[in-house]
Amino acid sequence: MFVQVIQGRAKDAAGLKKQWEGWDQEIKPSVKGFLGSTAGVTPNGEFIAMARFESEEAARANSDSSAQSAWWEETSQYLSDPLFHDCTEVDVMNDGGSDDAGFVQVIQGKVTDIAKSRALEAKMQDGMTEARPDVIGGITAWHPQNGRFTSTVYFTSEAEARAKEKEMESVEGFEEFMTEYEAISDGEPKYLDLPDPWMSSK
Repeated sequence: MFVQVIQGRAKDAAGLKKQWEGWDQEIKPSVKGFLGSTAGVTPNGEFIAMARFESEEAARANSDSSAQSAWWEETSQYLSDPLFHDCTEVDVMNDGGSDDAGFVQVIQGKVTDIAKSRALEAKMQDGMTEARPDVIGGITAWHPQNGRFTSTVYFTSEAEARAKEKEMESVEGFEEFMTEYEAISDGEPKYLDLPDPWMSSK
C-alpha cells in the first residue's frame, strides 16, 4: 500500500468538503489502483487527508492526469500552505481504514527508532482488539523524513473513544508499552481530531 498525506489550513471547510465529494463522484470511477481515502477538517480549521493506493505508480498516474490536475488547481484555493507526504512504508491495524467510523483521530509525530516503534505497535494489537472494541482499525504511514509518521485511528464514535481511552491504563501491558514508546518518541505528538470524517473507498 502507498499513502499520500495532504494537509494545510482550511480557508473554507464547506468548500473543501464539496470539492472532496466532487472528486468522489466525478474522478474516482476512472482512477486505477485507488483503495480509499479519509479526510476532514479539525474543529480549529486544520485540514488533513490520507489517500490510499495499491502502489506508488498508481498514485503517480492519478496525480499526472489532467482531470486530477484541474481538480487540485481548484481545490488548492481553499487551502493555505498545503503540504504533501508520500509514504511507501505503511502499517495496517485490523482492517485498516473503515468507512463505518463515526470519528477519526490523526496522530503525527516522530520516533528515533522506526523498527522498534513498529514492533511495539504490533505487540499491542492483540490486546487492543479485545480492550478497545471502539477502535475499528488504523493505518500508520511513514513519511520520507526519517522517523516521522501520520497515524490514522478509526473509532465507532467520538463518545465511545473518549470513554474507552480512560480505561486504557488498566489494559495488561499498556503501561509497559507507554514507557518503551515514550523512550523512542522525539518530541510531543500532534493530534488532529476529525468529528466529521469524509470517507471514500473504491
